[in-house]
Amino acid sequence: AERFNETVPGPVEGSHALVERLAAAGVPLYCLTNFGDEFWQMFRPTQPIFDHFADIIVSGVEKVAKPEARIYEIVEQRSGREGAQLFFTDDNPANIAAARARGWDAHLFTDAASLEAQLAAAGLL
Repeated sequence: AERFNETVPGPVEGSHALVERLAAAGVPLYCLTNFGDEFWQMFRPTQPIFDHFADIIVSGVEKVAKPEARIYEIVEQRSGREGAQLFFTDDNPANIAAARARGWDAHLFTDAASLEAQLAAAGLL
């Protein structure tokens, strides 16, 4: 477990810049991750990009993971938002389907350029 951070790939090119632009624009940011609790505790301190997020929902802490409906309910409760108020991106189609089932504005992540276009179309950038 001590070397876990070495196994995590780096950020997708352009993704950190998008987070920083959203934060600078005042867009409230929330993170939903399927990290395990123990590994998140090791990983989080090494990643200052997460300082931009108002809240981070970690499946290992919550004991429920994407795409289970309960994890999306937790995001809604903690963010105070629901349905189309939530713009969500993920690289797993099952997670996108689960978010869309709750009415979220969900987009399959493929690359930062596509996400940037989707964020702009949603009026967030």
